[in-house]
Amino acid sequence: MKEIIEVFNTYRVELFTACAQTGLMLLVSMTVALLIGLPMGTLIFLGKTDQLKHPAMKFLSKLAIVYVDVVRSFPFLLLVVALIPFTRLVLGTSFGTGAASLPLSFVAVAQYGRMVEQSLLDVPVETIALAKSLGATLRQFIFNFLYVEARSSLVLSFTTVTIGMVSYSTIMGVVGGGGIGDFAIRYGYQSYEFILMYLTIVLMIVMVVLIQLLGSFVSKKIDKRR
Repeated sequence: MKEIIEVFNTYRVELFTACAQTGLMLLVSMTVALLIGLPMGTLIFLGKTDQLKHPAMKFLSKLAIVYVDVVRSFPFLLLVVALIPFTRLVLGTSFGTGAASLPLSFVAVAQYGRMVEQSLLDVPVETIALAKSLGATLRQFIFNFLYVEARSSLVLSFTTVTIGMVSYSTIMGVVGGGGIGDFAIRYGYQSYEFILMYLTIVLMIVMVVLIQLLGSFVSKKIDKRR
């Protein structure tokens, strides 16, 4: 225990910095996932259930399906490298935590978009039939029926994607994004500080557990069936 405390005190500044970097990457990527992935998944659901009348919306739905399928099937490390020119074009640099957040956001949007689609597909057909019988507009159908019915599942899906992004963020040291994973490799493995490496692993496990507990708590609180 004494040795663990000594190692922690030696690297605590770097560890806190790495935690902050991981937190920033998660904050950015999951905010983008919520703002883009949620409507994207909804659009895919509406397209697959033949509830889009306008040709342009049908085209966007098909385009969203292609995006989700391609990004989710793309090896993440290769995606990060492939997006370097685009990241440099958009942000002016392809190095750093901010730049690392861009490829993470691409993946988070695709992952959450697919999860949203699956959550909406689980909405009871009776709810959809009720909305149609009441003459709900598309906007009313989405916000007053679909999201209300699927809100608990949407939160759990968001939680699952967030945990996945924690895993993806561990390799963002490739583009200088830093984070806990990069810290574990540089200060733990490469410096032969194995105690530090295992300490970092435990920290990541605790982070994932806390995210899951929070997501499950919120999901239960808003579950209309309880």
